[in-house]
Amino acid sequence: MFSSRRQMGPEFLSIALAAGGTSLSMTSIVAPSESIIRKALSEFQIDANSGQVGQIQEYIRLLLVWSEKVNLTAIRDPLEILYRHFCESMFATKVVELGQCRLADIGTGGGFPGLALKILLPEAQVVLVESNFRKATFLAEVVRALRISRANVLVSRYEELGDEIAPVDFLLARALGEFGVFLKWARSEKVDAKRVILWVGAADVEPVRENPGWVWDSAVAVPHSLRRVLLLGTKVLASH
Repeated sequence: MFSSRRQMGPEFLSIALAAGGTSLSMTSIVAPSESIIRKALSEFQIDANSGQVGQIQEYIRLLLVWSEKVNLTAIRDPLEILYRHFCESMFATKVVELGQCRLADIGTGGGFPGLALKILLPEAQVVLVESNFRKATFLAEVVRALRISRANVLVSRYEELGDEIAPVDFLLARALGEFGVFLKWARSEKVDAKRVILWVGAADVEPVRENPGWVWDSAVAVPHSLRRVLLLGTKVLASH
């Protein structure tokens, strides 16, 4: 097997795919139409061009095909995938200015939020950190199939990383848990993240705020979600 911290690339795909195919084919999956995708994005105040809409459609098809063999998402309805994974991830662009920044998505799983955000942020540099090799292989395939540049996949436990992702403007985490461990690592000298964006349940907001070393903006409710909020934290600079 490959060592941890190794970057994934298309050269690894044939090895992973040889382990077992999927029962679905890309042609058997119908992704949401362009008009449906645009309507969903508009409900989150998100704009996308035709090329980006096409990337979302291809991504959804790949996600459903691979989910037959790899535990990428429990959701199987393409429309729900659109709302829960893509729209909720992309909503971060309405909360904070991202632009040409460097992002690192920790425990990205199927690529959410980092790879979904990358579709809207062609000038951003995104590092996708995933410890599961098969999920990382899927991410590399999406990057290849969608012809995405400035996106790297790292197969590693995030706690083992430092220089591989630093310097970083924003750390992202959507389904990570153990926020105390994550936030301590994020503000350590080896990572030195300036800001973090968390997708958390409303009940997790106060426990997150109790972690030292961070100043938090007001939580922003995610549209069409009863409990999910976005939480933006800024590292407290050491006084001299």
